[in-house]
Parts: sequence; C-alpha cells; structure tokens
Amino acid sequence: MPIIKPFMASRKYTATIGDGTGTGATFAIAATTFTDDAGAAVTAFPASFAYYVLYINAQIQTADTSTLTPTTLTIPDGDTLDDATPIVIEVVVN
Repeated sequence: MPIIKPFMASRKYTATIGDGTGTGATFAIAATTFTDDAGAAVTAFPASFAYYVLYINAQIQTADTSTLTPTTLTIPDGDTLDDATPIVIEVVVN
C-alpha cells in the first residue's frame, strides 16, 4: 500500500520586536500585530498546526526559544532585543 502524505501548507507572519509587550519571561507579541504573507492584518494564528519555525533577524531559532498560541507568540527575554529586530513565523498547517 503506498504512503499518502497529508496536505501541508505554510503560512508566514511578520512583525518586529517593538510590537511586543512585557518583560523577561512574559515578553509576548500579540497575533494582531503581525501581517501575513499577503500584507493583511492577522486576527489569529492557526489553532492547529504541524509545527512552526521562528526567525529572529533572519536566523532560525531553536524550539526552546518561543511558544506559539492562536493569540500570542511568547519569546522569553525578547525585550532585550532592539525594537527594530524583524520577527518571522512560518506555521506549517495540515
């Protein structure tokens, strides 16, 4: 029997560190401050996804760097980064 791969699609979201709030472990960026890859405002991140990749200043980050929920991206100590630092999230949904 052949293996049938499930449908997978990628969604990309962009913001900057300056869009975040909080300090230390509670630093977070709300989904509503991101734009999608079409340039439209985001209302929420996908509630269900296979995985996501976080890029900070175009550098891939390890899995322990962040947490993603439908409403928020949390980056502990992200407030120590420059406000203009770009953030890109690639969410792979199935």
